[in-house]
Amino acid sequence: MQIYLPIAEMPIDMFVVLGIGALVGFISGMFGIGGGFLLTPALIFMGVPPAVVVATQAPQIAASSLTSTLAAWRKNAVDLKLGGVLLVGGLLGTQLGVMFFNAMSKIGQLDTVIAVSYVVLLGTIGLLMLIESVTSVLAIGKTKAAAPRKTGRWGESMPWRIHFERSGMTVSVIPLMLLALAVGFIGAVLGIGGGFIMVPALIYLFRVPTQIVVGTSSLQILATMIAATILHAVTDRGVDLFLGSLLMVGSVFGAQFGARAGAQLRGEYFRLLLALLVFGVALRFGLDLVAKPEHPFTASVTETSR
Repeated sequence: MQIYLPIAEMPIDMFVVLGIGALVGFISGMFGIGGGFLLTPALIFMGVPPAVVVATQAPQIAASSLTSTLAAWRKNAVDLKLGGVLLVGGLLGTQLGVMFFNAMSKIGQLDTVIAVSYVVLLGTIGLLMLIESVTSVLAIGKTKAAAPRKTGRWGESMPWRIHFERSGMTVSVIPLMLLALAVGFIGAVLGIGGGFIMVPALIYLFRVPTQIVVGTSSLQILATMIAATILHAVTDRGVDLFLGSLLMVGSVFGAQFGARAGAQLRGEYFRLLLALLVFGVALRFGLDLVAKPEHPFTASVTETSR
């Protein structure tokens, strides 16, 4: 069933969009990520302008993160104190990210920034995660005792330390806020929740338990994406409510099932699946950058001010 998107100025199949939203919502609930790094490529490959994709994804990511957060809250898997610290840095990063987004859009370099950023960020993070998770999975069945995992955390020797009872750690708020600021900035520019950065960082650098990471990351993503939605709507008017509504309906449905599935995953397999997902998307974007275009001399002009 074809519907017309007024902001994107193009027709699109409603049921395809609902299906994509449900799939991304399922993955979001399972891994505690926004799912934008999957949704952005999918919509761009369908022909939706990148500027509209980035702006419209924010409310969809917020919706799926809300359901994921509520599911984690019912299981007492949310660290509110840690989430509050991450929220402060995330909101500041979101504001800076929207300003950068508008600047790149005005000079016509937004598409290039999005594509290159996906390859570099997701490729690097995905490869590192893949190496570590494969090593952990291969060591599961061995009878030889595995080397004890490092217990050191970033920020333990820095000033302004706070004890996070739910996460079982005492670290400085400085690296946590810097991490959240970077995630908020990247999320606003690329239209992603930033969970593919936040989740591995909290697990590997701060040694936060996996189940706590999922719920707390979803809470932080929820707040920053609400802020990104408001800022994008006010500054560049690129939020397509019709497209966003369809994505939200699908994602809310899928996120509930994803949260239940994620709770059943063993930690090693959890990290392996997330690594494969992140690295696979980076590989897809990389292939598009080097592949010969179908129409090499075709130019398109996107209207950014309305």
